[in-house]
Amino acid sequence: MKVTVCRKEHFNAAHRLHNPAWTDEQNNAVFGLCNNPNYHGHNYELIVKLTGTVNPDTGYVYDMKKLSDLVKEQVVNKFDHKNLNLDTEEFSNLNPTAENIAVVIWNKLREQISSDYELAITLYETERNFVEYNG
Repeated sequence: MKVTVCRKEHFNAAHRLHNPAWTDEQNNAVFGLCNNPNYHGHNYELIVKLTGTVNPDTGYVYDMKKLSDLVKEQVVNKFDHKNLNLDTEEFSNLNPTAENIAVVIWNKLREQISSDYELAITLYETERNFVEYNG
């Protein structure tokens, strides 16, 4: 019996979508307002999903307090109220698109969570725009 448990968190961060190999014209054409040299911000909503077998002793798939602490340590504390381009090692050379942010988060959590669990990340950049990454 497989069950999926989910933890929802949020963080606020600024970023600029920009490819340094491109001209300003190319960057503006592709990224538009998201290429603002003064950056812009989002209130990100993050959903971390773990799928696994229910432990017959605890009734848990995964201890949600442990998951909450892990997400706060690996994601929220590192990205909340930061400029992703300037303040984080992860995006110093990686364009902080929602897609790339989701992959970075997945990789950070995957290192800490046993491969016995399927891991999926859903990241909302806005109410209507979100990405999913399952590894």
